This record gives sequence, C-alpha cells and structure tokens, in this order.
Amino acid sequence: ERNQHLASVALTAEDASIISKQGKRAVYIGIENGFALAKDISRVEEFYNKGARYITLSHSYHNDICDSSTDRAKPEHNGLSAFGKEVVREMNRLGMLIDVSHISDKAFFDVIKESKAPVIASHSSVRALANNDRNMTDDMIRALAKNGGVIQICLLSDYVKDPDTTTVRYKKDQEMRAIYNEKWGTMNDDEKAEFRKQWTEIREKYPRTLANVSDLVNHIDHVVKLVGVDFVGIGSDFDGGGGLSGCNDVSEFPNITREMLR
Repeated sequence: ERNQHLASVALTAEDASIISKQGKRAVYIGIENGFALAKDISRVEEFYNKGARYITLSHSYHNDICDSSTDRAKPEHNGLSAFGKEVVREMNRLGMLIDVSHISDKAFFDVIKESKAPVIASHSSVRALANNDRNMTDDMIRALAKNGGVIQICLLSDYVKDPDTTTVRYKKDQEMRAIYNEKWGTMNDDEKAEFRKQWTEIREKYPRTLANVSDLVNHIDHVVKLVGVDFVGIGSDFDGGGGLSGCNDVSEFPNITREMLR
C-alpha cells in the first residue's frame, strides 16, 4: 500500500500488461521451496488464495515433492514423488506456474511429462557453458521449449562461468566448505561464530573474480540459437548469491541491454 504508485501485486497473466500500462511494476508472489506444503495437497490452494502464483518445487535439498539438484545425499524419489505428481496436477488445475529451478534432472523430465501447462526455470543457466548441476542441459532446454516454457538465466557467477580452480580463493573456499559439510551440525554457537569469522576473512583477503555481463549474454545467445528467443529470460537471484562483474544490482541491468545490443 505504501508503494502502490510504484508497483502492484499481479494475480493473472493479464495483470502484467495492465499494470505496465500504468507505468508500474507487476509483482508476482512465489514460494521458493515446496517444502512449505508439508505433504498436504490442500496447502497448494491455500497459498494460491494468499496470492502465490508460482512454486519452486524444491530448493537445495530433497523434499517430499522431488529430488534437488544439489543435495549431497542419494536421490530420495529418483525424480518426482507420487505426492509431487499430485502437486503438479493441482498447480495445473489452479493455474499456478511450476518452477523447475533447483530440482534434479530426473525430476525435471518427470515434471515435463506430468504437467499440462508450460513451466518455468526462474533462475537457472546453461550447463553447456558452466558445468554446474543447477544449470540445464541442452536436452532439458529443448524439452522446456517444446513445453512452451522459459529458462531465466541466473546471474550467480558459478552458474555463469566455471570457477578458476587454481586460485588460492577457490582452494580456501573448498577447505572451508569441507569443514562446513563435516562439522557444522555438531558445532556450538561459539564455534559457528568463529567459523563465520574465518570464512569472511578469507573472502576479504582473497576476493574472487566474478563472471561478467558478456559471459551472461553468452548464455542468452546459446538458448536463442538452440531453441529461439521466446524461451529465454533473466532471473537475477540477487538475494540468493547472484551478482556479476558489471551487474551486481538492478541499477546495472542496462549493462545487459548494452551487451545484447553490442
């Protein structure tokens, strides 16, 4: 209400153009991680009634809906669970967008097979250019386009360009990640505070070189050449680790436009 002169919540596809014509931003509410459904199918409609219009089926770990692309544990469902298929059908019925970012490759193809409506990858990049499990293979992008969906390229550096594994920063980062993975769950509060302090000091002492806007646009170009311009967008993930050299916040988005024009 305070900012209604700048933006409005959008509840239908048509709202985007209506709100845009008013010179404002259309804001769609989404839920990143279907874990919030708590294996209760009625919660899909409950969140829909609260204004949510898309759900990212999983996040960094497996949940009751599907396997995640980044969980170090072995697959829990080998794709989409029986409950997950029910969720897909219910989201189709209500008209909620299914977001396939973060989910495993097998879960992605299960969703494509199950969904009667186009799906989105809200913030994923191209695996052919940056070999990260969070990114989509060419086969996945082709299937997404055939489905009528869209991949929105993520501005998180490691998803845009493979990191230089020879740098001190990368090696120190890997050492700290190994400690985190092995010991975080058993650390007390003081030990966690000391761990955070050490990791912050390492990152300040050894700043990393971020991928740049040109690297990002290579991903856009790849999708355009592979399936066409209608199936690619931009999904920044600024609040989830996103940010590139030359595009660290929304004020620098014009740099992407400049690079595409170039």
